Amino acid sequence: MTLPTALEGRLKLPAIASPMFLASGPDLVVETCRSGVIGTFPALNQRTSEGYGDWLTEIEERLAAHPDAAPYGVNLIVHRSNARLEADLEVTVARKVPLVITSLGANPDVVSAVHSYGGLVFHDIINPRHAKKAAEAGVDGIIAVCAGAGGHAGTMSPFALVSEIRAFYDGAIILAGAINTGAQVVAARAMGADLAYLGTRFLATREAMIVDDYKQMILDASAADILYTPAISGVNANFLRPSIERAGLDPDNLQHAGSLDMGSEAKVWKNIWSAGQGTGTITDLPKAAELCDRLTAEYRAACAGIAADPYA
Repeated sequence: MTLPTALEGRLKLPAIASPMFLASGPDLVVETCRSGVIGTFPALNQRTSEGYGDWLTEIEERLAAHPDAAPYGVNLIVHRSNARLEADLEVTVARKVPLVITSLGANPDVVSAVHSYGGLVFHDIINPRHAKKAAEAGVDGIIAVCAGAGGHAGTMSPFALVSEIRAFYDGAIILAGAINTGAQVVAARAMGADLAYLGTRFLATREAMIVDDYKQMILDASAADILYTPAISGVNANFLRPSIERAGLDPDNLQHAGSLDMGSEAKVWKNIWSAGQGTGTITDLPKAAELCDRLTAEYRAACAGIAADPYA
């Protein structure tokens, strides 16, 4: 495995609670990190760069009493339509955020800025071409967002994508796509990933900053209720069909949204809700700490089971 040195020995579970747009905030990040799992949030979940800095202060102060906590991370959208990138990056560098997850553009300047203070950069991709660009930009880890993942996801099998990335990249690989259990984290590791990336499973926690109806829709949904379409935000993503219908739209006859515009994304995602194909096995709304403890126990049990396998 190729886990960055800065993360070695700091995790109870080799996993990241992914930065979920309009859903991840200080409570979810702190409780996840305290439980030994990397917690993250998008900078754009705060309406201003100043507010983003305030959240960093809150997270750091709350984690200061827990020296054994896992590191936290922040997601920066590098797309040209994100007018806040420069200001948010300045705050990120000044506050020395331990982990930065970049999306929608592998920018060497952003990577250099984070590396200047010793921070890590992971970049999410959906295909080998984007992975190669991320590797060329010098990132420390590549997040393979595979078929079935919530949000802006790809269509490749995790077996295919992880294998192709590993053929040319010797950094950390993080796997995303319908991962809900500790056993599935073990599976991700077994196929060559260093960390698992869990999103939808953490949407269904008490600390997630989404309305109760959204959480209940996740509990009620199955993989058949997930629609992969570019028509909502201009980039292919997975959404809950019932939320599209609830917004007065026909999921089977959607008008293309045009190009991605981060300036209007919050309005789009407020009422049309994203989730991954793993919804069918999510049946409860635990506290984040309880979920992390469960995942860790499942992980250890799965490892023990494999060790006892006569074929192991």
